[in-house]
Amino acid sequence: MLKTEVVHARVPPALKQSAEIILRRLGLSTADAFNMLLHQVVMHKGMPFEVRIPNKATKQALKDMKSGKNMKTRKSVKDLMKEIRSSD
Repeated sequence: MLKTEVVHARVPPALKQSAEIILRRLGLSTADAFNMLLHQVVMHKGMPFEVRIPNKATKQALKDMKSGKNMKTRKSVKDLMKEIRSSD
């Protein structure tokens, strides 16, 4: 396929650098990733992932997570699994 169109996008430098590190590990360039995204948009006839504004409960959960509020720690995975199984 002949590539003749050019797309310019302005993004924060830190975002670009972080993404490029991950893409390199995947063996992809930024252009490869962008082409993959556009192919997926065409195939899905929209974004290939859900794009929504979080509801009030989700916003609060994200805020709590960032602050560490209501976070529990366990001594081991075994303890965590025991707690999960007992809550069924």
